[in-house]
Amino acid sequence: MKQEIETIQAEALSAIGAAENQAQLEEARIAILGKKGKLTGAAAGMRHLSKEEKPAAGQMLNEARQAISAALDEKQVVLQEKADELLVAGVDMTMPAAELAAGGLHPLTIVKDRAIQILRRMGFALAEGPEIEDEFHCFDALNTPQDHPARNEKDTFYFDSGKLLRTHTSSVQIRTMEKAKPPVRIIAPGSAYRRDDIDATHHCVFNQLEGLFVAEDVKLGDLKGTLEFFLRHMFGEKTEVRFRPHFFPFTEPSFEIDVKLHVKGEEPKWIEVAGCGMVDPAVFDSINAGRKDELFDSEKVTGFAFGMGLDRLAMIQWGIKDIRLLIENDARFLKQFS
Repeated sequence: MKQEIETIQAEALSAIGAAENQAQLEEARIAILGKKGKLTGAAAGMRHLSKEEKPAAGQMLNEARQAISAALDEKQVVLQEKADELLVAGVDMTMPAAELAAGGLHPLTIVKDRAIQILRRMGFALAEGPEIEDEFHCFDALNTPQDHPARNEKDTFYFDSGKLLRTHTSSVQIRTMEKAKPPVRIIAPGSAYRRDDIDATHHCVFNQLEGLFVAEDVKLGDLKGTLEFFLRHMFGEKTEVRFRPHFFPFTEPSFEIDVKLHVKGEEPKWIEVAGCGMVDPAVFDSINAGRKDELFDSEKVTGFAFGMGLDRLAMIQWGIKDIRLLIENDARFLKQFS
Protein backbone atom coordinates (compact mmCIF):
# COMPACT_ATOMS: atom_id res chain seq x y z
CA MET A 1 0.00 0.00 0.00
CA LYS A 2 2.95 2.30 0.65
CA GLN A 3 3.98 2.11 -2.98
CA GLU A 4 0.39 2.72 -4.13
CA ILE A 5 0.11 5.89 -2.03
CA GLU A 6 3.50 7.18 -3.22
CA THR A 7 2.46 6.57 -6.84
CA ILE A 8 -0.89 8.37 -6.36
CA GLN A 9 0.83 11.33 -4.72
CA ALA A 10 3.44 11.61 -7.49
CA GLU A 11 0.78 11.43 -10.23
CA ALA A 12 -1.39 13.96 -8.38
CA LEU A 13 1.40 16.50 -8.00
CA SER A 14 2.31 16.04 -11.67
CA ALA A 15 -1.32 16.61 -12.79
CA ILE A 16 -1.66 19.67 -10.56
CA GLY A 17 1.57 21.14 -11.91
CA ALA A 18 0.44 20.56 -15.50
CA ALA A 19 -2.98 22.25 -15.02
CA GLU A 20 -3.20 25.38 -17.19
CA ASN A 21 -6.56 26.69 -16.04
CA GLN A 22 -9.15 26.42 -13.28
CA ALA A 23 -11.14 23.74 -15.10
CA GLN A 24 -8.11 21.45 -15.45
CA LEU A 25 -7.17 22.03 -11.81
CA GLU A 26 -10.66 21.10 -10.67
CA GLU A 27 -10.56 18.02 -12.87
CA ALA A 28 -7.30 16.92 -11.22
CA ARG A 29 -8.73 17.52 -7.73
CA ILE A 30 -11.79 15.38 -8.41
CA ALA A 31 -9.67 12.58 -9.92
CA ILE A 32 -7.56 12.44 -6.77
CA LEU A 33 -9.69 13.58 -3.82
CA GLY A 34 -13.23 13.18 -5.17
CA LYS A 35 -15.64 10.48 -3.97
CA LYS A 36 -14.30 8.16 -6.65
CA GLY A 37 -10.78 9.60 -6.61
CA LYS A 38 -7.63 7.53 -6.42
CA LEU A 39 -6.62 8.63 -2.92
CA THR A 40 -10.17 8.11 -1.68
CA GLY A 41 -10.07 4.58 -3.11
CA ALA A 42 -6.76 3.90 -1.43
CA ALA A 43 -8.19 5.07 1.91
CA ALA A 44 -11.10 2.67 1.48
CA GLY A 45 -8.56 -0.16 1.17
CA MET A 46 -7.46 0.41 4.77
CA ARG A 47 -10.12 -2.03 5.94
CA HIS A 48 -8.15 -4.89 4.40
CA LEU A 49 -5.01 -4.13 6.41
CA SER A 50 -4.04 -5.73 9.69
CA LYS A 51 -4.12 -3.74 12.92
CA GLU A 52 -0.34 -3.52 12.84
CA GLU A 53 -0.25 -2.06 9.30
CA LYS A 54 -3.09 0.49 9.70
CA PRO A 55 -1.24 3.18 11.76
CA ALA A 56 1.61 3.53 9.29
CA ALA A 57 -0.72 3.43 6.29
CA GLY A 58 -3.05 5.99 7.88
CA GLN A 59 -0.16 8.35 8.50
CA MET A 60 0.98 8.04 4.88
CA LEU A 61 -2.54 8.76 3.62
CA ASN A 62 -2.79 11.91 5.77
CA GLU A 63 0.62 13.15 4.64
CA ALA A 64 -0.28 12.52 1.00
CA ARG A 65 -3.64 14.30 1.36
CA GLN A 66 -1.98 17.30 3.02
CA ALA A 67 0.71 17.52 0.33
CA ILE A 68 -1.86 17.29 -2.48
CA SER A 69 -4.15 19.88 -0.83
CA ALA A 70 -1.24 22.29 -0.36
CA ALA A 71 -0.26 21.85 -4.01
CA LEU A 72 -3.85 22.55 -5.08
CA ASP A 73 -3.95 25.76 -3.03
CA GLU A 74 -0.63 26.99 -4.39
CA LYS A 75 -1.67 26.25 -7.97
CA GLN A 76 -4.99 28.03 -7.36
CA VAL A 77 -3.10 31.20 -6.40
CA VAL A 78 -0.81 30.94 -9.45
CA LEU A 79 -3.71 30.46 -11.86
CA GLN A 80 -5.66 33.38 -10.30
CA GLU A 81 -2.66 35.69 -10.65
CA LYS A 82 -2.30 34.60 -14.26
CA ALA A 83 -5.98 35.29 -14.92
CA ASP A 84 -5.69 38.73 -13.28
CA GLU A 85 -2.72 39.59 -15.47
CA LEU A 86 -4.60 38.60 -18.61
CA LEU A 87 -7.59 40.67 -17.48
CA VAL A 88 -5.59 43.90 -17.36
CA ALA A 89 -3.29 43.11 -20.28
CA GLY A 90 -3.13 46.15 -22.55
CA VAL A 91 -4.65 48.45 -19.91
CA ASP A 92 -2.60 51.48 -18.95
CA MET A 93 -2.65 51.31 -15.16
CA THR A 94 -1.25 54.86 -14.92
CA MET A 95 -4.38 56.37 -16.52
CA PRO A 96 -6.62 58.24 -14.04
CA ALA A 97 -9.77 56.38 -13.01
CA ALA A 98 -13.10 57.37 -14.45
CA GLU A 99 -14.92 59.78 -12.15
CA LEU A 100 -17.84 58.20 -10.31
CA ALA A 101 -21.07 60.15 -10.12
CA ALA A 102 -21.84 61.35 -6.60
CA GLY A 103 -25.13 60.18 -5.14
CA GLY A 104 -27.42 62.13 -2.87
CA LEU A 105 -30.51 61.86 -0.74
CA HIS A 106 -33.95 62.06 -2.34
CA PRO A 107 -35.78 65.32 -1.52
CA LEU A 108 -38.48 63.36 0.32
CA THR A 109 -35.82 61.68 2.45
CA ILE A 110 -34.25 65.04 3.22
CA VAL A 111 -37.59 66.51 4.31
CA LYS A 112 -38.56 63.42 6.33
CA ASP A 113 -35.23 63.31 8.15
CA ARG A 114 -35.45 67.02 8.89
CA ALA A 115 -39.03 66.74 10.19
CA ILE A 116 -38.14 63.76 12.40
CA GLN A 117 -35.09 65.59 13.74
CA ILE A 118 -37.17 68.62 14.78
CA LEU A 119 -39.94 66.58 16.39
CA ARG A 120 -37.54 64.25 18.18
CA ARG A 121 -36.09 67.34 19.87
CA MET A 122 -39.55 67.88 21.36
CA GLY A 123 -39.71 64.37 22.77
CA PHE A 124 -41.64 62.54 20.04
CA ALA A 125 -40.70 58.89 19.47
CA LEU A 126 -40.93 57.10 16.13
CA ALA A 127 -43.74 54.59 15.61
CA GLU A 128 -44.76 52.46 12.63
CA GLY A 129 -47.60 50.23 11.51
CA PRO A 130 -48.73 48.14 8.53
CA GLU A 131 -49.57 49.75 5.20
CA ILE A 132 -52.23 47.06 4.58
CA GLU A 133 -54.85 47.89 7.19
CA ASP A 134 -58.35 46.92 8.31
CA GLU A 135 -61.36 49.22 8.48
CA PHE A 136 -61.35 49.33 12.26
CA HIS A 137 -57.89 50.86 12.59
CA CYS A 138 -58.20 53.04 9.51
CA PHE A 139 -61.77 54.30 10.04
CA ASP A 140 -63.89 52.91 12.91
CA ALA A 141 -61.46 53.62 15.73
CA LEU A 142 -60.95 57.12 14.33
CA ASN A 143 -64.65 57.95 14.66
CA THR A 144 -65.19 57.91 10.89
CA PRO A 145 -68.90 57.23 10.11
CA GLN A 146 -69.97 54.50 7.70
CA ASP A 147 -71.20 57.03 5.13
CA HIS A 148 -67.99 59.07 5.12
CA PRO A 149 -66.68 59.57 1.53
CA ALA A 150 -63.23 58.25 2.49
CA ARG A 151 -64.73 54.79 3.06
CA ASN A 152 -66.08 54.63 -0.49
CA GLU A 153 -64.37 52.34 -3.01
CA LYS A 154 -63.95 55.38 -5.24
CA ASP A 155 -61.62 56.91 -2.68
CA THR A 156 -59.91 53.92 -1.03
CA PHE A 157 -58.07 50.87 -2.36
CA TYR A 158 -59.82 47.74 -1.00
CA PHE A 159 -58.72 44.11 -1.30
CA ASP A 160 -61.14 41.21 -1.82
CA SER A 161 -60.38 40.17 1.77
CA GLY A 162 -61.86 43.42 3.08
CA LYS A 163 -58.44 44.79 3.97
CA LEU A 164 -57.34 48.09 2.46
CA LEU A 165 -54.31 50.25 1.75
CA ARG A 166 -54.21 52.77 4.57
CA THR A 167 -55.44 56.21 3.57
CA HIS A 168 -53.39 57.92 6.29
CA THR A 169 -50.88 57.02 8.95
CA SER A 170 -53.42 57.89 11.68
CA SER A 171 -53.95 54.14 12.01
CA VAL A 172 -50.51 53.99 13.66
CA GLN A 173 -51.83 56.27 16.40
CA ILE A 174 -54.61 53.76 17.14
CA ARG A 175 -52.25 50.78 17.16
CA THR A 176 -49.88 52.63 19.48
CA MET A 177 -52.62 53.51 21.99
CA GLU A 178 -53.85 49.90 21.94
CA LYS A 179 -50.50 48.77 23.35
CA ALA A 180 -49.03 51.75 25.22
CA LYS A 181 -50.06 53.56 28.37
CA PRO A 182 -50.35 57.33 28.65
CA PRO A 183 -48.42 59.52 28.29
CA VAL A 184 -47.98 58.81 24.57
CA ARG A 185 -45.94 61.08 22.33
CA ILE A 186 -45.25 59.60 18.88
CA ILE A 187 -44.77 60.50 15.24
CA ALA A 188 -45.55 58.11 12.38
CA PRO A 189 -43.98 58.83 8.99
CA GLY A 190 -44.90 56.55 6.10
CA SER A 191 -46.75 55.96 2.86
CA ALA A 192 -50.50 56.37 2.39
CA TYR A 193 -52.76 55.56 -0.56
CA ARG A 194 -55.91 57.13 -2.04
CA ARG A 195 -57.77 56.85 -5.32
CA ASP A 196 -56.96 60.42 -6.36
CA ASP A 197 -56.77 61.51 -9.97
CA ILE A 198 -53.10 61.99 -10.71
CA ASP A 199 -52.11 65.55 -11.58
CA ALA A 200 -49.49 68.12 -10.61
CA THR A 201 -50.62 68.25 -6.96
CA HIS A 202 -52.27 64.83 -6.38
CA HIS A 203 -51.13 61.23 -6.56
CA CYS A 204 -52.49 57.82 -5.57
CA VAL A 205 -49.51 57.25 -3.26
CA PHE A 206 -47.99 59.93 -1.06
CA ASN A 207 -45.99 60.30 2.14
CA GLN A 208 -47.40 61.47 5.46
CA LEU A 209 -46.09 62.26 8.89
CA GLU A 210 -48.60 62.17 11.72
CA GLY A 211 -48.13 62.99 15.37
CA LEU A 212 -49.97 62.22 18.60
CA PHE A 213 -49.52 63.48 22.14
CA VAL A 214 -51.76 62.14 24.93
CA ALA A 215 -51.28 62.90 28.61
CA GLU A 216 -52.97 64.65 31.49
CA ASP A 217 -53.90 68.28 30.88
CA VAL A 218 -52.79 68.57 27.23
CA LYS A 219 -54.23 71.84 25.88
CA LEU A 220 -54.89 73.43 22.53
CA GLY A 221 -52.06 75.85 23.26
CA ASP A 222 -49.65 72.90 23.39
CA LEU A 223 -50.75 71.88 19.92
CA LYS A 224 -50.39 75.39 18.55
CA GLY A 225 -46.96 75.88 20.11
CA THR A 226 -45.70 72.51 18.88
CA LEU A 227 -46.69 73.09 15.26
CA GLU A 228 -45.55 76.70 15.14
CA PHE A 229 -42.16 75.60 16.49
CA PHE A 230 -42.00 72.81 13.92
CA LEU A 231 -42.97 74.91 10.89
CA ARG A 232 -40.65 77.78 11.78
CA HIS A 233 -37.73 75.39 12.17
CA MET A 234 -38.67 73.72 8.89
CA PHE A 235 -39.17 76.86 6.76
CA GLY A 236 -37.43 79.61 8.71
CA GLU A 237 -37.89 81.58 11.92
CA LYS A 238 -39.92 84.31 10.16
CA THR A 239 -42.46 81.89 8.70
CA GLU A 240 -46.03 83.09 9.21
CA VAL A 241 -48.42 80.38 10.41
CA ARG A 242 -52.20 80.48 10.71
CA PHE A 243 -54.81 78.03 12.01
CA ARG A 244 -58.23 77.81 10.28
CA PRO A 245 -61.21 76.00 11.85
CA HIS A 246 -61.99 72.79 10.01
CA PHE A 247 -63.62 69.38 10.57
CA PHE A 248 -62.03 65.98 11.01
CA PRO A 249 -63.95 63.02 12.47
CA PHE A 250 -61.19 62.14 14.93
CA THR A 251 -60.42 65.60 16.38
CA GLU A 252 -62.55 68.28 18.01
CA PRO A 253 -61.88 71.16 17.67
CA SER A 254 -60.04 70.72 14.36
CA PHE A 255 -57.90 73.05 12.29
CA GLU A 256 -56.10 73.29 8.99
CA ILE A 257 -52.71 74.97 9.10
CA ASP A 258 -51.35 77.34 6.48
CA VAL A 259 -47.98 78.98 6.01
CA LYS A 260 -47.40 82.11 3.98
CA LEU A 261 -45.27 81.25 0.98
CA HIS A 262 -42.89 83.87 -0.38
CA VAL A 263 -41.70 83.19 -3.95
CA LYS A 264 -39.40 85.66 -5.64
CA GLY A 265 -41.30 87.66 -8.26
CA GLU A 266 -44.73 86.57 -6.95
CA GLU A 267 -47.17 87.89 -4.41
CA PRO A 268 -46.99 86.08 -1.02
CA LYS A 269 -49.75 83.49 -0.65
CA TRP A 270 -51.11 81.19 2.05
CA ILE A 271 -50.74 77.46 1.39
CA GLU A 272 -52.17 74.58 3.42
CA VAL A 273 -49.54 72.28 4.93
CA ALA A 274 -51.23 70.23 7.67
CA GLY A 275 -54.37 69.31 9.60
CA CYS A 276 -54.65 69.02 13.36
CA GLY A 277 -56.89 69.12 16.40
CA MET A 278 -57.61 67.86 19.89
CA VAL A 279 -58.30 64.11 19.99
CA ASP A 280 -62.06 63.48 20.00
CA PRO A 281 -63.23 61.69 23.20
CA ALA A 282 -64.96 59.13 20.95
CA VAL A 283 -61.50 57.95 19.82
CA PHE A 284 -60.46 57.40 23.44
CA ASP A 285 -63.72 55.51 24.09
CA SER A 286 -62.93 53.19 21.17
CA ILE A 287 -59.43 52.57 22.52
CA ASN A 288 -60.74 51.80 26.00
CA ALA A 289 -63.31 49.38 24.60
CA GLY A 290 -60.60 47.48 22.73
CA ARG A 291 -58.18 47.48 25.66
CA LYS A 292 -60.94 46.65 28.17
CA ASP A 293 -59.66 49.26 30.63
CA GLU A 294 -59.97 53.00 31.29
CA LEU A 295 -56.37 54.12 30.83
CA PHE A 296 -57.46 56.52 28.10
CA ASP A 297 -60.41 57.91 30.03
CA SER A 298 -61.26 61.24 28.35
CA GLU A 299 -62.08 62.66 31.78
CA LYS A 300 -58.48 62.10 32.84
CA VAL A 301 -56.38 62.48 29.70
CA THR A 302 -56.49 64.75 26.68
CA GLY A 303 -54.39 64.87 23.56
CA PHE A 304 -53.73 66.41 20.22
CA ALA A 305 -53.00 64.92 16.80
CA PHE A 306 -51.65 66.35 13.56
CA GLY A 307 -50.84 65.15 10.08
CA MET A 308 -48.94 66.62 7.16
CA GLY A 309 -47.92 65.58 3.67
CA LEU A 310 -44.16 65.25 3.30
CA ASP A 311 -44.52 65.58 -0.48
CA ARG A 312 -46.14 68.99 -0.01
CA LEU A 313 -43.44 70.09 2.42
CA ALA A 314 -40.79 69.14 -0.14
CA MET A 315 -42.64 70.97 -2.91
CA ILE A 316 -42.80 74.11 -0.77
CA GLN A 317 -39.18 73.79 0.36
CA TRP A 318 -37.75 73.71 -3.17
CA GLY A 319 -40.53 75.24 -5.26
CA ILE A 320 -41.33 71.93 -7.00
CA LYS A 321 -44.38 72.44 -9.22
CA ASP A 322 -45.32 68.83 -9.97
CA ILE A 323 -45.65 66.06 -7.35
CA ARG A 324 -45.03 63.43 -10.02
CA LEU A 325 -41.39 64.49 -10.22
CA LEU A 326 -40.90 63.09 -6.72
CA ILE A 327 -41.57 59.48 -7.76
CA GLU A 328 -40.44 59.33 -11.40
CA ASN A 329 -36.75 58.79 -10.49
CA ASP A 330 -35.57 61.10 -13.26
CA ALA A 331 -31.85 61.49 -12.62
CA ARG A 332 -31.87 64.98 -14.17
CA PHE A 333 -34.35 66.11 -11.53
CA LEU A 334 -32.79 64.27 -8.58
CA LYS A 335 -29.30 65.53 -9.41
CA GLN A 336 -30.36 68.98 -8.17
CA PHE A 337 -30.46 67.65 -4.61
CA SER A 338 -27.18 65.70 -4.55
